[in-house]
Amino acid sequence: MVAPRKPSAPAAGATVMPAEPTQARRFGKARTAQASALLEDYAELIADLLASGGEARPTDIARRLGVSHATAIKTIARLKREGLATAKPYRGVFLTEAGEALAGRVRARHRLVVDLLLRVGVPAEAAEQDAEGIEHHVSDVTLIAFSRFLNAKD
Repeated sequence: MVAPRKPSAPAAGATVMPAEPTQARRFGKARTAQASALLEDYAELIADLLASGGEARPTDIARRLGVSHATAIKTIARLKREGLATAKPYRGVFLTEAGEALAGRVRARHRLVVDLLLRVGVPAEAAEQDAEGIEHHVSDVTLIAFSRFLNAKD
């Protein structure tokens, strides 16, 4: 019978893994953010389309997000099920009060992330593009820290 090995100390420079519950919580947060990111992007775009042209048609949504018309229709149906949007035949998509609130939060979060990236020297186009992913994964604590950093006197 072989005696069980004692865990050895991590090698110099090795990454120490977090406790399992901590790591599971972190990965769970990332999965939740990914699931809500799609709805957030749609709500933000619909609000922008309504503000700029008064209409948010599924065709316009699909083109601007680079997805098929069928994918846009499927996601719009999910927005409706979640109580974030309504749609009228031949009239396009409209946000409910909850959908408008979501779009406002997402837009503010996006702007804050872009502003931070610009402040640290990221070029404007890269900042906009990167913010599209980052905005869905930062916590409120991190956003508050970003805001404090941006508002600090130089």
